[in-house]
Amino acid sequence: MTLRIDLNADLGESYGTYRLGDDAAMLDMVSSANVACGFHAGDALTLKRTCAAAAERGVVIGAHVGYNHLAGFGRWAIDMPSPELTADVIYQLGALDGLARVAGTRVRYLKPHGALYNTAAVDERQAQAVVDAVLAYNPDLVLMGLAGSVLLATAQAAGLRIVREAFADRAYTADGNLVSRRHPSAVLHDPSDVASRMVRLVTEGVIQAIDGNDLRLTADSICIHGDSPGAVDLARAVRTALIEAGIAIGPFVDGTPAAGTQPGWS
Repeated sequence: MTLRIDLNADLGESYGTYRLGDDAAMLDMVSSANVACGFHAGDALTLKRTCAAAAERGVVIGAHVGYNHLAGFGRWAIDMPSPELTADVIYQLGALDGLARVAGTRVRYLKPHGALYNTAAVDERQAQAVVDAVLAYNPDLVLMGLAGSVLLATAQAAGLRIVREAFADRAYTADGNLVSRRHPSAVLHDPSDVASRMVRLVTEGVIQAIDGNDLRLTADSICIHGDSPGAVDLARAVRTALIEAGIAIGPFVDGTPAAGTQPGWS
């Protein structure tokens, strides 16, 4: 059976006069787009245009929800009460879904951003708050999160469909978490090395941790950050290497599961 994997990128993060990343070029590389929802980045017009550009290319849209903190780009952890966090996630979902529908498409999944992603990966209370938002807004949405995380376990227990995510351009600790961005080696930049890592991840289920040891990891989707320097070249290298290795690229919600995922997605 042909191996298959989804490629995703964080997009729609420009704000006003501030330009971040090359969304148009990245949309030509990926099969799913995690579109900002205005809380950590992205203004309404940027989000509307990003949704339209994704729809034109047949790229699936996900809501990239985060803490309401533009100054910190959503990368500062906030110990929010659960009801407020759930309401904030619903608010972001509704806003992006409205813009996506105007563009002729819709939001198909949710992925937390930045500090919310990392916190919900290990914190049961915040994970449950995010899951509660999805259940309240649309339980048919898929929830994307870090492979092996508390968030995905909480989502599965609630009956939600999940997508296990790996990161092409981030280093991993030996226990499967992402290396803190404060570490000088947290972000990977060499396209050839990153591409080779991702081929091995998909074909062998293994990725090298920052300590040099192999880490077993099963992923349904690979993320390449759209705001990283050289993101387009990195995405192109990963996509090319996967295809040359006989691995199909496609979204996880088109009826055909990505590599290693459960059947029955729609």
